[in-house]
Amino acid sequence: MFRRLFGGEERTEQEIKQEEKKIEQSVQKTRSGLFGRITTMFQSDEPITAELWDELEELLIAGDVGAETSLKIVEQVRGKVEKKGLKRASEARSLLKAELVERLKVDTPQYSERSTKPYVILVVGVNGVGKTTLIAKLSNRYKNGMQKKVILAAADTFRAAAIDQLQHWAERVGVPVIAQQPGSDPGAVAYDATQATYNQQSDVLIIDTAGRLQSKHNLMKELEKISNVVKKRWQYAPHEVLLVLDATTGQNGLIQAKAFMQAANVTHIALTKLDGTAKGGIAFAIVQEIERPIKYIGTGETMDDLALFDPQAFVDALFEE
Repeated sequence: MFRRLFGGEERTEQEIKQEEKKIEQSVQKTRSGLFGRITTMFQSDEPITAELWDELEELLIAGDVGAETSLKIVEQVRGKVEKKGLKRASEARSLLKAELVERLKVDTPQYSERSTKPYVILVVGVNGVGKTTLIAKLSNRYKNGMQKKVILAAADTFRAAAIDQLQHWAERVGVPVIAQQPGSDPGAVAYDATQATYNQQSDVLIIDTAGRLQSKHNLMKELEKISNVVKKRWQYAPHEVLLVLDATTGQNGLIQAKAFMQAANVTHIALTKLDGTAKGGIAFAIVQEIERPIKYIGTGETMDDLALFDPQAFVDALFEE
């Protein structure tokens, strides 16, 4: 059963089916590519051979799962197959799927699970990954899907365009933005936003941040300052530090993820543009490398094209015949 972190609300069966459909649509390119070949391999009644495992490992690596993770997956599945004495490739299919699901599961830092009002989300990620669009989709999800009062904070003051883009999307969704002039102190923007959230008794505060990796030390200090500002108002805030990554960047996304893990206390991942890549295996590599769960995936261009990530639904979609 899916759960929304905010308020711990259980999702209806209809909502679950809708999101599973979005996940299925988002992996069409991946399923028709390398993972399609894996599916075909493990549908057949051909005997299990050493060559089968070698080919599986090669396909996983080519699909951006990562060399180390691919090797571990193959070793685990092969060991279980041999222990059970399975002889046909089709008999090993369920074991492979189960292992892939496990590779997408990881414990979330406990403090981020606290149900509280307001729920404060700090959004981090480099420019160009779809961070602003993701914030718009999140705002739409909370405001129109969950009937919550949402406020946005334009704390990426380094780029004037970032403030303009956030305001543009906010107008479309119908939520207010707290902003200052370009070049302003991001901490001051965060302070104004906490005041507005408190005064207006809003349910959710989403804070956009700068995405400059060139000056990692400065970025770390900036994010720490913003976090401290909101923490002074609400003890456990921010309740979620959401790292936005572009699925189409493959292994480069992994490099970004590691850099942000050093600069911020990331709790969750949002994977955008998954529908635009044939190498959706990057999801496995990211979770394994930085040990944080994927919470959201971008499934298309419209405001509603955002889905809660579910490991089982994701793997089922990859193997759909």
